[in-house]
Amino acid sequence: MKAITHTDFTFDGQVGKYTGKVRDVYDIDGKYLVMVVTDRISAFDVVLPEGIPYKGQVLNQIAAKFLDATADIIPNWKIAVPDPMVTVGHKCEPFKVEMVVRGYLSGHAWREYREGKRTICGVPMPDGMVENQKFPHPIITPTSKASEGHDEDISKEEIIASGLVGREDYEQLEKYTLAIFERGTRMAAEKGLILVDTKYEFGKKDGVIYLMDEIHTPDSSRYFYADGYEERLAKGEKQRQLSKEFVREWLMANGFQGKEGQKVPEMTPDIVNGITDRYIELYEHITGEKFVKADTVADAGGILARIEKNVSSCLASI
Repeated sequence: MKAITHTDFTFDGQVGKYTGKVRDVYDIDGKYLVMVVTDRISAFDVVLPEGIPYKGQVLNQIAAKFLDATADIIPNWKIAVPDPMVTVGHKCEPFKVEMVVRGYLSGHAWREYREGKRTICGVPMPDGMVENQKFPHPIITPTSKASEGHDEDISKEEIIASGLVGREDYEQLEKYTLAIFERGTRMAAEKGLILVDTKYEFGKKDGVIYLMDEIHTPDSSRYFYADGYEERLAKGEKQRQLSKEFVREWLMANGFQGKEGQKVPEMTPDIVNGITDRYIELYEHITGEKFVKADTVADAGGILARIEKNVSSCLASI
């Protein structure tokens, strides 16, 4: 299977294209977006040199499932999934912040805590906590969305004072964030998983707030296995994770953290295939469904032709 790392479509009504770290997003008449979730993979804000077959399908289908499962909480941008690697939806004006919500002291929050910090994004963290311990209640630690490079931690007060988001809208985003996280937490628990932390993006269209982009995927979220969590926590052992963290750990073990002068280690076929297998495992655990490979065509051109046909048909019907 050939990984799809680049697309260059021209759809009817197309007025622009945005290439992100992982997604190629096509603007249709300023009203709709065609989001192609490629097989590119990024870590430490760097797009790695090799694509991961089926990764795009995994992320797109997980996101679609969770968008549908939270549509009663907040409207979302999704209109259709015409292809396993594509979502078509409403074009919204995005808020310039990402809403990061954390139920546990892990990842970036733990690294800050370990250095002695007891607030993150203006939110206090209790003394005496250990890595991967559950917070008394979920905390929201937003970041400002950077057009390039790293997103930056920012507090609620800084967001409102700077005019990035008005107070009324921001407080509504907080309510939505906690409600969606609660739903995701419950759905994860049903699969024997713990939703540790995640991020959401929101936008506005015609005065209405919409949930955008992907949600509860292994690229945007961290999951632990619930089984054995307490025992590992008590022993100070690493938790068994379902997230992209395993990619970051492999990179760090090979001397790469995205810093200047560092070189991405060689991504051999065995490494690439292993990452594919992990993403499929993630899909099956998170959704509780068997992953069905959309295509066994080895030729990328065949997959690109399939995507173009499916998207064009969808756009003609909306």
